[in-house]
Formats: sequence, structure tokens, C-alpha cells
Amino acid sequence: MNTLTLASAWIDSPSKLILGALTGLAFGFLLQRGSVTRFSTIVDQLRLKDFTVLKVMLTAIVVGGIGIYAMRAFGMDIPLHIKGTKVLGVVLGGGIFGIGMAILGYCPGTVIAAVGDGSRHAWFGILGMFVGAIAYTQTYPLIKDPILSKGDLGKITLASELGWPPLLVFVPLGLGAIVFFLTLKKWDRSSGTLDW
Repeated sequence: MNTLTLASAWIDSPSKLILGALTGLAFGFLLQRGSVTRFSTIVDQLRLKDFTVLKVMLTAIVVGGIGIYAMRAFGMDIPLHIKGTKVLGVVLGGGIFGIGMAILGYCPGTVIAAVGDGSRHAWFGILGMFVGAIAYTQTYPLIKDPILSKGDLGKITLASELGWPPLLVFVPLGLGAIVFFLTLKKWDRSSGTLDW
């Protein structure tokens, strides 16, 4: 296999690379504008003092879910890559993720945006992600069967488990998010404890 063939196997078409770069820049810009690239915003979310991260994530889930399933309902061919639900692996991975986020004050997306925002200590998070990825790939054969395969529920979604059309799940979730945001805003005005 020559170098050109090897490179083409790892590198996508220029149009997809440009689209990916533009999408990444837009995502980073929105994270920065939403102030979730700041250590204090992430830590104050974990301390239940600032709900900016929750609002950003819930908005992204609702808008993304409704958008994807609406486009599919209109016949657009948008593939979904649903990962298998393996309960023990999700619980352990979520725990490790949460501990890392609490210590560092960033998640993987916000740590990269924080580096772009000029944060020097966020580089430790980048280093930690590389070390963690290497450790995971090296231990994967050892943990695959005894840990990661426990509680394998297959590729499920909330809609498939309820037997509902996906939009019927996301529309109430969207309405619930609006009510939740209004409740947070009202609580903020009455108590003055949240910094918006």
C-alpha cells in the first residue's frame, strides 16, 4: 500500500474536511458565547449555582432531536448511529467522566473550546484525554467481557422502549424544557441565587 492510498484511507474528501472545520468553529464559537468554556461555569453547574451548562445541553438535545427526526419524517436520508446500551460500562464510564469533569472543570468539548479561548490549564485536560484514550485501548481486551458487556440491552432508544414515534418523545421533552427554563428564571428572580 503506497503512501497516497494510506493517506486517502485516513483523510476524507476536502469538502467534508472543510464542512467539519466550519462546524467545529461554529460549535466552539457557540460554546464560548454561552460561557461554557469557563471553569467557573462548569464548576458552578456541579455546585447547582449556575445552570448555564444544563440549559445549553438540554437545548441542544431538544433542538437536535426534533430537527433530526423532523428531517427524517420529511424523507431526508439521515442515518442514525445508535450505540448499544451496556449498563455497567455506561455507569462506570459516566462516573469516570463526572469525576474528571469535576476535577478539571471541563468536559471534552468545552476543554478544546477553552484552549481556543486561551485557557492554559485546559491543556492538562487535553493531555488527560490522550492518556485516558491510550489506557482504554490498552485495557479494552481485558475489560470487554467482564465489565463492558454486563447489562447489554442492545441498541435501544426511549421512543423504541415506549413504542412511540420519536417526535412524540421530543415534543413533550421540548415543552418540558421550556417550562423548566421558565421555572429556573422565576426562581432566580425570587431568590437571586443564580447568575444568568
